[in-house]
Amino acid sequence: MNIILLGPPGAGKGTQARKLVDERGMVQLSTGDMLRDAMASGSEMGQKVAAIMNAGELVTDEIVIGLIEEKLNGDHGGGFIFDGFPRTLPQADALGALLEKHGATLDAVIEMQVDDDALVARITARSTCGNCGEVYNDLSKPIPADGKCGNCGASEFKRRADDNEESLRTRLMEYYKKTSPLIGYYYAKGDLKSVDGLAEIDEVAGAIAAVLG
Repeated sequence: MNIILLGPPGAGKGTQARKLVDERGMVQLSTGDMLRDAMASGSEMGQKVAAIMNAGELVTDEIVIGLIEEKLNGDHGGGFIFDGFPRTLPQADALGALLEKHGATLDAVIEMQVDDDALVARITARSTCGNCGEVYNDLSKPIPADGKCGNCGASEFKRRADDNEESLRTRLMEYYKKTSPLIGYYYAKGDLKSVDGLAEIDEVAGAIAAVLG
C-alpha cells in the first residue's frame, strides 16, 4: 500500500507517518530525510545534492524523483508513505509516472485538515527531544515533570527557530499557494480522503486506519 500524507507544516504528518511505520511496517519517504541521507552516503547522487544545497540552491524535481526511485528499488516493507512530496502538480505527475513504471499504485491521499489559528497555537507550543526527536507540546503533551524525555530519558529539548507566529503564517501561505492545487488534483482522481488533523493523535491515527482498512 502506497499513500501520500498532505497537510500544512505542523499538521502532524511526521507523527502519523511514524505510527504507520511502527504499526504497519511501512517505509516513510520524507524529502528532507532522503536529501540528508543522500548527502551522508557520499554516493554520486549524494555529492550532487550536497553541491546544490551547499550553494543555497533548490534541489530539482528530477533529483528528488531519482532519490525516490532508489527507495522504490529497495525494501518495500508494508508500502511507502510519501511525506512532503509531491508539493506541486508537476511533482504529482512525475510521482504517478514513476509508480506506474515500477508497476505500483497510489492507494490513498490523506489530507490532514487543520484550522490555521489553532495550528499556529499548537505549533508555537511545540518542542522536541534533542536526542530522539520525540515531540512535546506545552498544551497537549507537556515535557514530563522530571524534565526527562518519556521515550529515551534525555533531558535536552529544543524548539525550532521558525516555530513562531510570523514565520508560521508565511509557511502556511507558501503551502496553500503551492500545494492546495494537489487537493483538487487527487480529489478528481478519486484518491483524496480527509481527516481532522487537529484531533488527538490517536484519534487521527484511527481515522487514517479507517481510510486504509
